[in-house]
Amino acid sequence: MSYEDYVYFILAEEDKSSEPSLEYWFKCVDLDGNGILTANEMQYFYEEQLHRMECMTQEPVLFEDILCQMIDMICPQNDGFLTLKDFKGCKLAGHVFNILFNLNKFMAFESRDPFLIRQEREEPTLTDWDRFARREYIRLSMEEDAEDASNGSADVWDDSLDSSF
Repeated sequence: MSYEDYVYFILAEEDKSSEPSLEYWFKCVDLDGNGILTANEMQYFYEEQLHRMECMTQEPVLFEDILCQMIDMICPQNDGFLTLKDFKGCKLAGHVFNILFNLNKFMAFESRDPFLIRQEREEPTLTDWDRFARREYIRLSMEEDAEDASNGSADVWDDSLDSSF
């Protein structure tokens, strides 16, 4: 995997609501490349999530129940399959791909943290990528501050710099 491919993947993983991301994940699930997602294709990927749930000793959710939930989220034109057009017209489309590929995000969506819901309402213009970048920036800043403190550099201040301000 090249660096460019890695960056494209991270962007697609962290913001599944963007159009390029929807196209990326749709192609991943569309195993036969016919432009539609069937229940069998989605179940193929969900089986891995079931296995992960069992490994984490969580109560597994049956695929039939998840399929109903995904259909309700997307509201497709045809109940027998999903198209890329169905995904692009839906605000919750990214969550369908989290159900199939990212157990942590799936579980977070299922538990719906009230803090995150409030944060999304307060800043509706931010994308999932913007929120991810902000969280990572804060996390890295805190790590850097902790590292500086453990090296003693946080306590060192050159008094000669103070007079120039």
